[in-house]
Amino acid sequence: MGARQVGKTTLLHQLISDSDAIWLTGDDAPTRTLLSDIGIERLKALIGNRKVIIIDEAQRIKNIGLTIKLIVDNIPTVKVLATGSSSFELANVINEPLTGRKWQYTLFPLSFAELTAHSNLLSERAMLEHRLVYGSYPEVVTSPADEKKVLEQLAESYVYKDVLDLGQLRKNDELITLVKALAYQIGNEVVYSELAQLCRLDSKTVEKYISILEQAYIVFRLGSFSRNLRNELRHSRKIYFYDTGIRNALINNYAPVEMRSDAGQLFENYMIVERMKYCQRSNRLCNRYFWRTTSQSEIDYIEESDGILSAFEFKWNPRRKASLPQSFSNAYPGTDFAVVNPDNYDQFLL
Repeated sequence: MGARQVGKTTLLHQLISDSDAIWLTGDDAPTRTLLSDIGIERLKALIGNRKVIIIDEAQRIKNIGLTIKLIVDNIPTVKVLATGSSSFELANVINEPLTGRKWQYTLFPLSFAELTAHSNLLSERAMLEHRLVYGSYPEVVTSPADEKKVLEQLAESYVYKDVLDLGQLRKNDELITLVKALAYQIGNEVVYSELAQLCRLDSKTVEKYISILEQAYIVFRLGSFSRNLRNELRHSRKIYFYDTGIRNALINNYAPVEMRSDAGQLFENYMIVERMKYCQRSNRLCNRYFWRTTSQSEIDYIEESDGILSAFEFKWNPRRKASLPQSFSNAYPGTDFAVVNPDNYDQFLL
């Protein structure tokens, strides 16, 4: 699973030869009709002697979970690979019929590690400011003269299209205002009631829209860490974008980093999402949080893995210093702490 245009289909083409597989897509209306109501004999005839059936955008096909279950139960020599750009829809249609019989993977835009391996560490470090502005979508990386055009198409054709299709919504001014408001608030606590007032929506609708944006792999939420201290914020959240280029496209701001007032926010967003990619690649299972108290003590990012806490502060200016707040250190002794900046960020991501 993963957002549109992150390379799911390209990856499958690299892994599976056309001679071994039958390729189907939920974007095709006749395919949706065929697979929505099909028996095992027609499935066998459709697959023939192929060893793999690939179903792109599977979440668009009605009852696709039951169809896949038919294949798994009755044609054990065939492997099924399903892709989807909606985490909720695809998971919803396959989880129950395929409980315990599936593997699930998430594909992100290109990672710092992948780009470093493609060129080298020195070259990719030199691209940091470019990545903060234009992001790491494959087509953006491979179209160095057309980044703005590509991002505008991604934002309009895929971001809004998937959100509207998934939520069965229409593209209204309130939705556009909400998406832009979230883009301006990366790195800050998000309060649904304030967003609702800004967008002329009610709080429940705001929460619904944000949930849909998450399901379409556009944004993700980071919750607050709270266990011991009375003045810890317990129900706060921050919202980040899976790709900084998409974020900048939504507010139409491609200014160079040195001319931006949000450089620190972009760096924080980029570090957190790249760390997510690192953890997935490294099979590092962890919970993720930020931490803040009512007295404004804060930590940008916390990981909890096997009961061990690691805290990180992100500083765009390498000369800026930071330390673990004493109240946090007292409440959670033994916590690892590091400051991540443009001079050392590769150590955080490799």
